[in-house]
Amino acid sequence: MIRGFISIATNPGWRSRVLEEALDETNPLLERVRFLAITASNLDEFVEVRVAGLLQQVEHGNQLTGPDGLSPQEQLQRLALELHSFLADQYHGWNQKLLPALAHEGIRILSVARLERVGKDAMDLFFTRQVDPILTPVTIDPSHPFPHVLNKALCVAFHLRHHSKPGTTYLGVVTVPRKLLRLVRVPSRSGAIDYIFLHDLIGAHTRNLYQGYQVISSAALRATRNSNLYLHEEESRNLLELVDNQLHSRRKADVVTLEIQADAAPEIVEPLCQQFGLRAWQVFKAPGPVNLSRLSSLADQTPRPDLKFQPFTARSLSFAPKVSGLLEAIRKHDILLRHPYDSMSP
Repeated sequence: MIRGFISIATNPGWRSRVLEEALDETNPLLERVRFLAITASNLDEFVEVRVAGLLQQVEHGNQLTGPDGLSPQEQLQRLALELHSFLADQYHGWNQKLLPALAHEGIRILSVARLERVGKDAMDLFFTRQVDPILTPVTIDPSHPFPHVLNKALCVAFHLRHHSKPGTTYLGVVTVPRKLLRLVRVPSRSGAIDYIFLHDLIGAHTRNLYQGYQVISSAALRATRNSNLYLHEEESRNLLELVDNQLHSRRKADVVTLEIQADAAPEIVEPLCQQFGLRAWQVFKAPGPVNLSRLSSLADQTPRPDLKFQPFTARSLSFAPKVSGLLEAIRKHDILLRHPYDSMSP
């Protein structure tokens, strides 16, 4: 099954269908953003199951070739090129197509430095009250081991220098809880709909997080882990318990890919690669926001129905006055339902 899926993946046509919808200017703008988020979500699932499965075949020394004549190692090499190419297409669509179109409609994604005074004050208050209390900054040193990074969780890594030890640098990591929105709406007096990314807000408040340290640089990142389930029912008397244990162990599975900001310093990237045991092709440098799948919240939060698909109401099934219900009706004749045009309620 893995080889069959990979054979499709090495064909450039597999990746273009949803991304084409994101770039199609005949679609409403915020729906195009949502389509881009779907491409990222689909890619995540592909990486954490299919690519992870291939990596395990390679690590186990499997040299069997599939119908395409490629070994797992050869499939992985071709797939790595395709994945990086797809990532480049995604961010080209975001940076060159969607961002300018959003700005034209008065929807702006700003950096902290570009915020108006009213917006900056509001974001400072938001960080102090809602973000800072639930963040746990960790500095990696002999007494503080590297923290466990949850699958696909947003993290911010920091290259630090302690004021009392200027000759020594450290790596700091902050995991951002999933309960926080990745795009934060900013109050504005100009009438525009403004947002900032949460990791930019965190990066702008490093003094609150690492007191006593100089922050040399920072970068948002996200690790995608192996999410395969390996069930051996004959080894367990309780299948439900076995599945539960497997789901729990997925939280600690091996890292398959690391997604990190493109301008991340080598002092941040190299220790992370060493910690996770990654090769160069497993590092995806994002020239934009890490985790495009969370852009779906932009469409959800923005009050512009003119930039979204019109709500669709499915047709409800109705019966003749003398028919009491569905079962009585289908005893007399077949009923054809066409979804999504007909309601799923029957």
